[in-house]
Amino acid sequence: MIKFFKSVGKEMKKVSWPKGNELTRYTIIVIATVIFFTIFFAVLDLGISQLIRLIVE
Repeated sequence: MIKFFKSVGKEMKKVSWPKGNELTRYTIIVIATVIFFTIFFAVLDLGISQLIRLIVE
């Protein structure tokens, strides 16, 4: 178990971590994408709901 965690530590040192500027940019992109898809699926859901109401009535 100790050997595993030592090797994990060695591998984590090899990882290329993003700098603060990159991290901020990536975070903004992720948040914008989530907001876009949230709005997209909300509008799609509303449209399908209205279509079903028109068909049922």
